[in-house]
Amino acid sequence: MELEENTKTISNQLDCRECGALLKYAPGTTHLKCEYCGAANEIAEAAEPTVIEEIDFEKFLNENSAGAEKQEVITVKCNNCGASSTLLPNITSDSCPFCASPIVITGGTANSIIKPKYLLPFKVELKQAVEDFKKWIGSLWFAPNDLKKYAESTDKLNGMYIPYWTYDSETHSSYSGERGTNYTTTESYDTIENGKSVSRTRTVTRISWSYVNGSVNNNFDDVLVLASNSLPEKYTNALEPWDMENLTAYNDKFLSGFRTESYQVDVKTGFEKSKVIMDAGIRNSICSDIGGDHQRIGSVNTTYNNITFKHILLPVWLSAYRYNEKVFRFMINGRTGEVQGERPYSTIKIVLAVLAVIALGIAIYFGQKYYSQTY
Repeated sequence: MELEENTKTISNQLDCRECGALLKYAPGTTHLKCEYCGAANEIAEAAEPTVIEEIDFEKFLNENSAGAEKQEVITVKCNNCGASSTLLPNITSDSCPFCASPIVITGGTANSIIKPKYLLPFKVELKQAVEDFKKWIGSLWFAPNDLKKYAESTDKLNGMYIPYWTYDSETHSSYSGERGTNYTTTESYDTIENGKSVSRTRTVTRISWSYVNGSVNNNFDDVLVLASNSLPEKYTNALEPWDMENLTAYNDKFLSGFRTESYQVDVKTGFEKSKVIMDAGIRNSICSDIGGDHQRIGSVNTTYNNITFKHILLPVWLSAYRYNEKVFRFMINGRTGEVQGERPYSTIKIVLAVLAVIALGIAIYFGQKYYSQTY
């Protein structure tokens, strides 16, 4: 009984003040909606302006996260892909939203995690997400017919809040490299004209390289790092951009009716991943500082100062489709409707298409042969 009550609380289901039914957050609004009596229960806190606060990274590590606000969540873990997400109320069996493997829920595991500070609430409703999904599926060449039928079902999309870290940092980078400057010169060459060998001249562009060194400073704000290992970063990155300026203070009510994944990438590992993202910006700054027409970067030594971070949740409509024993995942940005995913190919359709092209080629060949013989 205690687990059932905890599950209800952690799953962020709230009671309707009119009829007592479980409420769900209505995407794109500031209220919870009752599916039974239609009552709209306002989220009063949503009207308050959000002041973004960052957590000192070094202090957090030195104190072993003792100062960070924690929360207890009850999650169920998929034995196939390892994803841990919150439980749905009154559900005893389900399929993993990340890999479509069956999950038999006999209980949940309580975990203490760093509490998210901010989130972007869902803006795209389920109905619109299904339409966006169907449109995307319809644009795929050689997609299995079963996939199009799959996209018709509204229960195939799971509203998931995905964990992310964001990092701010000031960087100082010392570098060495080379500056390339274009210059033109005239060269002679031999060519054949009218059957005779003749000498000609032409203007060519060459590059003069010179050694350089220097340093650049950069300020990075809200470098976004996926804190999940359950989704392919290639596609989650393609869901960007996110309207980070609309981040809202974390509130359980926004999660009502949706599931939440717990982070698998810790804060320290997340910062190492953010360095890779920052490196691209640092190298752009170095190239600009080197100047010239071409740049070569030899070595870079970067220090990171005033590092801060925050834990946020971003909304994704997620679906996992199994085809030929392989899992294909589809993601929809819950704010913009951008669709990304791993697409399956129908072998039968491809074979039929190849045979059709071959048949068309044979028909054209014999048609031309018959025409030439006849006329």
